[in-house]
Amino acid sequence: MKTWSLDKLFVSTESKEYLDAFKRLEGLLARMDAFRNKSDFSIEDVNEGLELRKAFRKDYMRLGAYNNLRLATNTSDEVALKEMQKLQQLASKMSPFSTAFDELVASFKLEELLNVDALKPYEFYLSRIQENHRYMLKSEEELLLSELYSTGSGAWSRLHSVLTSTLMIPFEGKEVPLSDIRNYAHSSDASKRKNAYEAEISAYEKIEEPVAAALNAIKGEVNTLSKKRGYDSPLDQAVKNSRMTKETLDALLASMRAHLPKFRAYLKRKSELLGHEKGLPWYDLFAPMGESSTTFSEKEAMAYIEKQFRMFSDDLADLAKKAWDDEWIDFTPRKGKRGGAFCSNLHPIKESRILTNFEGSFSNVITLAHELGHAYHGEQIFKEDMLNASYTMPVAETASTLCETIVKKAAIEDASGNEKIFLLEQSILGSTQVIVDILSRFEFEQSVFENRLNGPLSVTKLKSLMDDAQNQAYGDAIDKEIRHPYMWVNKPHYYSAGLSYYNFPYAFGLLFAKGIYGLYQEKGQSFVEDIDILLQKTGQNTVEDVAKLIGIDVTQEAFWNASLNVIEEEIDLFLELTKEA
Repeated sequence: MKTWSLDKLFVSTESKEYLDAFKRLEGLLARMDAFRNKSDFSIEDVNEGLELRKAFRKDYMRLGAYNNLRLATNTSDEVALKEMQKLQQLASKMSPFSTAFDELVASFKLEELLNVDALKPYEFYLSRIQENHRYMLKSEEELLLSELYSTGSGAWSRLHSVLTSTLMIPFEGKEVPLSDIRNYAHSSDASKRKNAYEAEISAYEKIEEPVAAALNAIKGEVNTLSKKRGYDSPLDQAVKNSRMTKETLDALLASMRAHLPKFRAYLKRKSELLGHEKGLPWYDLFAPMGESSTTFSEKEAMAYIEKQFRMFSDDLADLAKKAWDDEWIDFTPRKGKRGGAFCSNLHPIKESRILTNFEGSFSNVITLAHELGHAYHGEQIFKEDMLNASYTMPVAETASTLCETIVKKAAIEDASGNEKIFLLEQSILGSTQVIVDILSRFEFEQSVFENRLNGPLSVTKLKSLMDDAQNQAYGDAIDKEIRHPYMWVNKPHYYSAGLSYYNFPYAFGLLFAKGIYGLYQEKGQSFVEDIDILLQKTGQNTVEDVAKLIGIDVTQEAFWNASLNVIEEEIDLFLELTKEA
């Protein structure tokens, strides 16, 4: 079992290095208190405040990442839980300084700040502070909210994580974790897919009430605070936090909806091929098509990815090799480990760590490529100052989806016969998830926020809203009697008060990456450097300005339609290859 190493962060919570980092944070808090209690401020104090914030962030990120990564592979890690509580208490104590610093920055005009040489590299960062300050509450209210987080939405989020990661499901005579059950959806055995789906749905009944309570608490908190801060809605807040305009989001969503018929045609063909008459039942949504006897060990998967990455750029391939050699990846599922996959960019050590639940399928290989793309984005961001390295959700999926595309395209081009059908369908399936299913998730979250304004939502109501959302996105392509009413339990993205609507960024990332890959095919190897610069500058631009760096206008449906047309070409090829089946 190949696991990651966290030693570059810390060896343990009892090591001298770890304890010293904690002491530095405590010392910085004292300096921050002295800073905010000054009787008089000048423009020179802005630079001192920046340096204090950077120093605190460096150690806080490192300590937080170490404990969060431990919890990701063992949600019951009591030591890490206690350390996170201590860190959250420290963070809450920093809130008065943050509020005072942001008020100081907001008290000057941006042009005045940029007259100070030391502040010029932070133009975008400072401008964002001034913009966000419009939505800040009074300092004492911000402090109270910070202190309440660990017993409010933060606690509800942890409850969801613990309930889903420790849920053991009876299956084929043994108890297996939820992540294992979910992986059976990709099985070539039809009865196993169906049985696993039924076992999964049945198991959710054990935790549906507390998870519904968690969702209600988090969405209720966000509704209250977004209004209190002056946002039009949680969606308005999410769009502004994404550094994008509603015009861009509307163009993206309109294009996605316009192309739904082609995705439904693919799903209906898949349903026919599998012998279903009422649409595709949910348990066969991920059923593999064509034939492929290829499975991958962890090492084989990484070697395959490295080979395909090498065709794009040596830097990308070398990054994959480093991730394997230096033990950046925790591969396989086990009890207590959270489901899904993620990549954590660790700026303090200029490395990343990747979690997957790898079991050898081609889909698992694509997930690895996706997360390695996040790591590659990290490599570019690490070239920037830490304060200029925070990118938003929409562009966060750009490099990852680009890396998926590289691997999928190469695999499809090299294949023939049933193998080609298998790989092509896997690619279309991935796009369907990021366009059609993401659209259903967006519709569901929006309906939850709207309905939550009238009070808590019952399990029955949440299931109904999920069914409505899936109907809007999938239509009659999915069997209306066999959908997934508990998808709101399964997806962790709904359970963060600070990241509402973590769904449309995936669609943005997929289609933005498709557009970038198209430009790469047109311009050749020289364009790779432009892509690297784009990724490097994602922390210092709006979404629209990032796109303009390579000549893309994301406020227009034309761009999104062009990217979706690329996916439709794949669907047309699949329909052609399977019309005689």
